[in-house]
Amino acid sequence: MRRNLLTILFCFSIIYPDIVYRVPINGVIDLGLPPFIERALEEAEANNAKAVIFDINTFGGRVDAATQIKDAILGSKVPTIAFINRRAISAGALISLSCEKIIMTGGGLIGAATAVDMSGKKGSEKVISFMREEMASTAEKRGRSKEIARGMVDEELNFTHLIIDGDSVKVTDIEGRKEGKLISLTTDQALKYHIADGTAETMDALLDSLGYSNAVVTESSENWSEAVVRFLTNPVVASLLTTFGFLGILFELQSPGWGIPGFVGLTCLILSLSASYIAELATMSDLMFIFAGLALLLLEILVIPGFGVAGVGGIGLMLYGLYLLLLPEVPVGEEIMNQTMDGFLIGIIGAIIGLYLLGKIMIKTKFWEQLTAPDV
Repeated sequence: MRRNLLTILFCFSIIYPDIVYRVPINGVIDLGLPPFIERALEEAEANNAKAVIFDINTFGGRVDAATQIKDAILGSKVPTIAFINRRAISAGALISLSCEKIIMTGGGLIGAATAVDMSGKKGSEKVISFMREEMASTAEKRGRSKEIARGMVDEELNFTHLIIDGDSVKVTDIEGRKEGKLISLTTDQALKYHIADGTAETMDALLDSLGYSNAVVTESSENWSEAVVRFLTNPVVASLLTTFGFLGILFELQSPGWGIPGFVGLTCLILSLSASYIAELATMSDLMFIFAGLALLLLEILVIPGFGVAGVGGIGLMLYGLYLLLLPEVPVGEEIMNQTMDGFLIGIIGAIIGLYLLGKIMIKTKFWEQLTAPDV
């Protein structure tokens, strides 16, 4: 009887093997990544996966993107494992700490998670405090040292002691901790201080160590829509779309009716704003300002002759909405606000100069003469 039962169980294990999801987190962590991570976790839960393994190798990226990913992982009903396949720096460290288990390859590294501004300088105390407590609360949630997590963000903290395996350890004696330096832990150090739970050199070795050697590994990858959103929210691409959008709209204001420049400009703005909204970079209030301004501009172009209050008001609302769109959702300091304003003004000035130069060139072309020639 027992032999028959074991045979039946073995057959079921072959027919219905364990499922494990592998989700890569490589390169820069940007706002196009959270939707992909959230979808992968939802699919894993829907398919009754035994675990989700995040294959991590990153130098970091945006804090707001990392916090979105962290929240998704902490809310997952499927066990989560961070496989640090070489390094989890900055935002990558926060994502790793949010997982239930951390497994590192030999020669791996985790830490150095201080927040920096757009020029690479250390962020304000407000931003540092936010990131420091994000790291600490996440580590505490998973039973890891919140003091070490804080030390990964702020090198100026004056720690005293922490408890490891029942022993009091002076934080300044932690390997990899030097006065005035952020904490970054190698694989051995992370194991020693219980930040990491084990080591593995390959995915197969990791699966064996977790008891999933016979599991079916489902490789998660970005679908086409997520890839498009991630491309469109790239800072360079987004700025180009916004610039061309404004150039098209402003150029349309200088010509009668509605033509190709307006269509191109409107298309660029819609692409940029849609991608930003999907990636949660834009809020509904941001979009309301922008679309209200756009509606006033269209009213000025198509209905009201000349250029007056509606046109000026439309441009003002669009500029304000775009400025709000550039501000991150996480707490920011005064220098971030100033840098955002500087970049915003440079973009607007560039668009005006581009419009002027484009107009100078266009009015000399035969295409422009045909476009503006009166009907006979």
